[in-house]
Amino acid sequence: MNATSSMRIATMRPCFRFLFSSGQAAAIVFPKYPFLFPKCPHTDLISSASASRRREAALVRAVAGARPMGTSAEPIFGGEKAFDRIYEQGLAGKPIVIERVEPGPAPEVEKKEEVASGRHETEEEKEAWRLLKKSVVTYCGTPVGTVAADDPMNGGQMLNYDQVFIRDFVPSALAFLLKGETEIVRNFLLHTLQLQSWEKTVDCYSPGQGLMPASFKVRTLPLSDDKEAYEEVLDPDFGESAIGRVAPVDSGLWWIILLRAYGKISGDYALQERVDVQTGIRLILNLCLTDGFDMFPTLLVTDGSCMIDRRMGIHGHPLEIQSLFYSALRCSREMITPNEGSKKLIHAINNRLSALSFHIREYYWVDMKKINEIYRYKTEEYSYDAANKFNIYPEQIPSWLVNWIPDKGGYLIGNVQPAHMDFRFFLLGNLWAITSSLTTPWQAEGILNLIEDKWDDLVGNMPLKICYPALENDEWRIITGSDPKNTPWSYHNGGSWPTLLWQFTLACIKMGRPELARKAVAVAEKRLSKDKWPEYYDTRTGRFIGKQSRLFQTWTIAGYLTSKMLLERPELCSILTCEEDLELLEGCSCSLKKNARTRCSRPAAKSQILI
Repeated sequence: MNATSSMRIATMRPCFRFLFSSGQAAAIVFPKYPFLFPKCPHTDLISSASASRRREAALVRAVAGARPMGTSAEPIFGGEKAFDRIYEQGLAGKPIVIERVEPGPAPEVEKKEEVASGRHETEEEKEAWRLLKKSVVTYCGTPVGTVAADDPMNGGQMLNYDQVFIRDFVPSALAFLLKGETEIVRNFLLHTLQLQSWEKTVDCYSPGQGLMPASFKVRTLPLSDDKEAYEEVLDPDFGESAIGRVAPVDSGLWWIILLRAYGKISGDYALQERVDVQTGIRLILNLCLTDGFDMFPTLLVTDGSCMIDRRMGIHGHPLEIQSLFYSALRCSREMITPNEGSKKLIHAINNRLSALSFHIREYYWVDMKKINEIYRYKTEEYSYDAANKFNIYPEQIPSWLVNWIPDKGGYLIGNVQPAHMDFRFFLLGNLWAITSSLTTPWQAEGILNLIEDKWDDLVGNMPLKICYPALENDEWRIITGSDPKNTPWSYHNGGSWPTLLWQFTLACIKMGRPELARKAVAVAEKRLSKDKWPEYYDTRTGRFIGKQSRLFQTWTIAGYLTSKMLLERPELCSILTCEEDLELLEGCSCSLKKNARTRCSRPAAKSQILI
């Protein structure tokens, strides 16, 4: 660090530096910033020199971050006015008042020794744990995450699979939490929080301050010309180096969901109450709740902004983002510290939850009855009371759906926009809608009924299809741009992803149907270990390992382990699930009942949304 850079602490990237010399080393510390990084626990420092020289090494900490963390009381950019604007301009009527949702008691988890001895682990589970622990990434001697994949057969072409992805780490974090190992999750939450405030630009344009990175990598860099000194640097990717340069909208949502799960299972609610963590939650919500041009309560995003991170025609209001958004709002409402400064933010959250739950339940749900209604829709209706509010043309109903939809059951479609409905079945969005109670209990049961009825299509030889059906022929060429990785029945275009097992297990247990999850896990167990834990499978029934699939994919391994542990301890599902909130469903803040010009559409549909 030179004199110039040391004066600009706010723009430096997070790093730890290690200095090596032949004499006695001196440690240089910065007492003004003790809270930015935990004390480095290194005892065996990396060096190309001999062991005796390593014993002479001294540690130097360099501070970083765009804002002080932990004890900082600095106001957010814009202060509370940003949330005042969300509340005052975004709502026309009286807010739904739910001041505070108290988190439930933390479920009891045995210590890891007791867990290990309390049940018999199969050979597949033992191998999975060994591989998961091998994938752990350390930063200054402390675990901070797991790499996306550790495939020794990739020929050195790692791309970004050697990075720690926020969405990929979630099943790994859950596996560690259920095992009683909480340190890695706490470290991950705090270090990614620090990266949230790091400067990020693409072509001289900076996205919102609360954006979480898609991934980060721990890099070891030399210090100046000294070959015996190095620094460890956290290098985040906010989408500026990703394929397509798409910001990861789901990263912040997953971070909030994981933060709540960590608190509920560890009992460490003090972490949630820290000033820097509260600020991080607010910054994420500020991005999500800011007013825009949209007429709907759903989040408007670009293609490739979630797990499906390539062009697949999901731009607009994809179900996966809406389900995670709803879940993150529910989690945030539990964790935000109630005070005068947060009162209006909590009001805004409650009103958005109320509007979002109605919108998804009313307009995204399809079953045989609903499809028949759409089939008979009138178009070009210009009125406040139009039945076909989005001007959907009946000809949009795809031919495959007519014979595929079962008589009993249904699902939430992939996207709803003006004059467009994406009827594809996206599994993650449907499963997370069940988990977060975005669906009604009746709809949740219908989704599981459909999966059971269409088992051969959605599970087949390997669970589970990320979406169904695949885009083929002209649709594939036009919608994906002839993407060679998303060919029909491969990767995101109808591929089978074993990591979805843990979310399927979670939804099944919540609905009292764990036998469905056990059946899916049994199918996966036959092949995962033999096939070396692939990232995804190809073909209509998931028979082949994906043509570009990485082996030893970490979230495949972690998803399997998490599913097994949840089935052993189903009561622990409460760290991730949310129950139905009838206060939100009964409330309505639009005040259209008093308006002679228009009227609210919710009373007419209340019988359906409360089923």
